[in-house]
Amino acid sequence: MTDELALFRDTVREFFRRESVPHYERWSAQQSVDRDFWRKAGEVGLLCAGIPTDYGGGGGTFAHEAIALEEQARAGDTAFGNAIHSSIVAWYLLNYATEDQKHRWLPRMATGELVAAIAMTEPGTGSDLQAIKTRARRCGDEYVVDGAKTFISNGKNCDIVVLVCKTGDTAGGREAISLIVVETNDELKGFSRGRLLNKIGQHGQDTAELFFDGVRVPVDNLLGPEEGRGFIQLMHQLPQERLVIATVAAAVMETTVEHTIAYTKQRKAFGQDLLSFQNTRFKLAECKTEAAIARVFVDECIDRHLRGELDTETASMAKWWTTKKQCEVVDECLQLHGGYGYMVEYPVARAYIDSRIQMIAGGTNEIMKEIIGRAL
Repeated sequence: MTDELALFRDTVREFFRRESVPHYERWSAQQSVDRDFWRKAGEVGLLCAGIPTDYGGGGGTFAHEAIALEEQARAGDTAFGNAIHSSIVAWYLLNYATEDQKHRWLPRMATGELVAAIAMTEPGTGSDLQAIKTRARRCGDEYVVDGAKTFISNGKNCDIVVLVCKTGDTAGGREAISLIVVETNDELKGFSRGRLLNKIGQHGQDTAELFFDGVRVPVDNLLGPEEGRGFIQLMHQLPQERLVIATVAAAVMETTVEHTIAYTKQRKAFGQDLLSFQNTRFKLAECKTEAAIARVFVDECIDRHLRGELDTETASMAKWWTTKKQCEVVDECLQLHGGYGYMVEYPVARAYIDSRIQMIAGGTNEIMKEIIGRAL
């Protein structure tokens, strides 16, 4: 931490307290944040905080992205899709887009004029990216795209999508995968958005299906110097995506333990506060210890990432272990709340239903173990 980062944290914390927390229930009911919220986030420098100022960003590093992720998690906000927008898509553009592409999209992402998504998952493919069926066929100076994507965060509000698809003359495997940016205005012929998906948690997060039926996209929207580079690009960026997930997991663990300690201090049972019972103290001692271990591990991963040294194996370790512990710690804390832990107005209840996706998103924890196992 530096003074500049501490000041940024204060700004982000106050923004979520003022602009996010009061709207949680309404966003959950409408299954997405207000579109105007994106512009407000852009005005305070929350969007694309780690992107260079040359492209309209905040000029920071991934440390700024991590602070934004942590403060959003501490506010209990799982609706705002900034992790996808700023911490994932913006970095694909920064690393692989041409100068013209960067200047075309990144400044408007930083202001909230454009909302970004990345479309990997398809019905029936899950974590197996090599099995995707979405195709982009070259036709003159355009690609003609056909396919469907599901579980797409920011799917309803997105203006641009980094689309993972197959290019070339054959179906191919990883060597046929390319990334193409689709500008998804609703007047784009052949493009449509499916229903907002009903999830067991993260009710306020905009998650939708996207359909491409003969959608024409300029060839200039390809990311990278040539077709077939998509799989390598994905593999290079997935460690950061998994670090994003681990960063959120660590913050949720810490926050939930803090809330539970406060609750057990004031809640009475059999004439004494819950924290005075040995079982309560022992359970919270375990949870606080695991949250502290997660914090040390995640901070080390962030430090390594800032130095350009975070490898796929370590990022996979961080993702699977922290998300597993997140679910376990939140479950223990909910139990200590008793019946009130089952009431959605309590932060621990929302943390419980919102946490489960963490072991699935960004590649399932089983896939993480497979990645780690292959490096043994």
